[in-house]
Amino acid sequence: MTEQPDTSKTEEIEALRRLTKELEKLNGHKFIRVQNSTMRSIGFQFARGLAFGLGSVLGASLLVSVITWWLSQFEFLPIIGDWMVVLSEEFQRATGGQSGVNHTPQ
Repeated sequence: MTEQPDTSKTEEIEALRRLTKELEKLNGHKFIRVQNSTMRSIGFQFARGLAFGLGSVLGASLLVSVITWWLSQFEFLPIIGDWMVVLSEEFQRATGGQSGVNHTPQ
């Protein structure tokens, strides 16, 4: 009967050693090191925000250009077709540098 408590205590000590080793390993992890430093955390969040902003702008630009191209294919519809031709001409005038309604002389 004296062996069981002694074995149990040895197992608990070994489990505590393993737990301590894992905790040391966790504290050395990159995520924990970044979170422990205020400047690193601010820098990481800033870079994350820049990446999110850039991705949002590029994604929105791509989406708008695809939708505009898709809508420009509807020239055969009588009402939408005329409106899309006018809109397409305005886009070409604005991006092509031709003189037009929105052009201001310098």
